[in-house]
Amino acid sequence: MPDDELLKIGASPPKERADAARNRGKILDAAAKLFDRHGVAGVSMDQIAAEAKVGKGTLFRRFGDKSGLAAALLDGRERELQQAILSGEPPLGPDAPADVRLTAFIEAYAAFLDANTDLIHLSETASPGARYRIGSYQLWHRHVTILLAKARPDLDTDYLAHAILAPLSADLRKALDYPSERAAAGAVALARLVLTGVTSGP
Repeated sequence: MPDDELLKIGASPPKERADAARNRGKILDAAAKLFDRHGVAGVSMDQIAAEAKVGKGTLFRRFGDKSGLAAALLDGRERELQQAILSGEPPLGPDAPADVRLTAFIEAYAAFLDANTDLIHLSETASPGARYRIGSYQLWHRHVTILLAKARPDLDTDYLAHAILAPLSADLRKALDYPSERAAAGAVALARLVLTGVTSGP
């Protein structure tokens, strides 16, 4: 089943020792609080270590740098969207037509990106191609590929899934100053064009 494949991509991380999990939770809570208060760019790793009451060495060993910390913060938030896709109510979850699920996903994904733009931008630009190596992007891409293939198996759905997701990237939207509503509407129109040859809904 296609959703079984998505479950493997979105599998939970390995279990941690209790003390390591506590430190991780303290650091992530501190980072989230400081980022909300001062913005991602306005917070240093030293400030996060002090707020979490952990040594700087612990912070850097666990997360490497601020982009690694951003990716870890995003992981928990992304899992909520993943669960909605895998087992939530339709149309985002199973048991809705592929084209309807695709539109619902694009709109939900755009809203998620809008709520976490600065964190996502940092994680995407940490190194060349970082966006496409992140496990969550692989899941989003595979989900879109599967939905496209159900309706148009004659097309190169792997490539087209990237094309539909590309305008939603935080890096592109920040560079072009596109609001999330415009990015989402464009991605939905592109998906409809791929599926039906027209850009407007019924």
